[in-house]
Amino acid sequence: MAISRRSSVTISLVAAAGILAGCAGGSDPSGGGDGAAPQISFLYSPYADYAPFFLAEDKGYFEEAGVDVELLAKGGTSGETYQLVSTNNVTAGGATWGAGLFNATEAGASLSVIASVSRVPESGPNPAPFVVAADSGITSIEQVAGSRVGIPGDGGFGIYSVAKALEAGGLTLDDVELVNVGPPETGPALVGGSVDAAWSIEPISSSLESEGIASEILPIDYHAGTELGALVFSTEYVDEHPDAVVAFTAAYLRAAAELEAGGWDDPANQEIIARYTELPVETLTSLALTEQDPTGEIDWEDVHAQEQFFRDRGTLEYEGEADVESIFRADLLEQARERAAELGS
Repeated sequence: MAISRRSSVTISLVAAAGILAGCAGGSDPSGGGDGAAPQISFLYSPYADYAPFFLAEDKGYFEEAGVDVELLAKGGTSGETYQLVSTNNVTAGGATWGAGLFNATEAGASLSVIASVSRVPESGPNPAPFVVAADSGITSIEQVAGSRVGIPGDGGFGIYSVAKALEAGGLTLDDVELVNVGPPETGPALVGGSVDAAWSIEPISSSLESEGIASEILPIDYHAGTELGALVFSTEYVDEHPDAVVAFTAAYLRAAAELEAGGWDDPANQEIIARYTELPVETLTSLALTEQDPTGEIDWEDVHAQEQFFRDRGTLEYEGEADVESIFRADLLEQARERAAELGS
């Protein structure tokens, strides 16, 4: 079927429920009577982590796989993504592993995990560094003890990453004063002195460093290999249209493989990614990047380590493990891998 080119829109939790109701839970399962699956609406963040989805849309990989996809830039948190997807107001989305997903899984939310979206590289530049104010006088992680540290909330990757950074210097979260600071506010918070250090993320971290506001004091090692995000679908959609889920995932994996094989250096690809991230190409090409695994494989040992961290923090709403692997559709991921190989050949 033909795929229509749509502009990305930023949606809020309330707006999404109303705007998308007609194309999700209330849609005709026959896709208009032609036997096709209904359109897949996918929530993404405007970061380079989602580059494979941008390429799959603009280069026609979704269309070639046989699915009609609408990409929607989200303005909310991962928790809101899980809520929208589980209620089938949005078909699918990418979101970080964290307390929100673990709690939703244990509560029986209608979510199916299909594949990994991104992870921290094992080496190289850090896409989500721990930074300190340039005028703080802090030159080692040990010196952060007693400082005010900015985190983007208590339930996601940001605080987990900060905990790992502090651990590298023999410290814990109890050795610092945590201050809630969203990524866009990190610069003003460091300049104004409301925090001495903070978790950051590209492209903000590169901007902070280039402007002389902040600097890194650790190599990437402290959180290398950490699973950052998962591709989740509404279980209702998965049950009704598994072939469409496989096709969507195959197109995503095909684009991820292209990027891994040198596609990041292709000027045409750079233009596509720059448009979705709203970054100049020269800025985009200078960023530290996360990894997108073209197999979609998930490091479950790392995921369980993150769950244990949030359990120890007291942010989980249940006892024992959430058994998040029980909502993982390994069968569909394997089919998507095979389909991706066919599409890319």
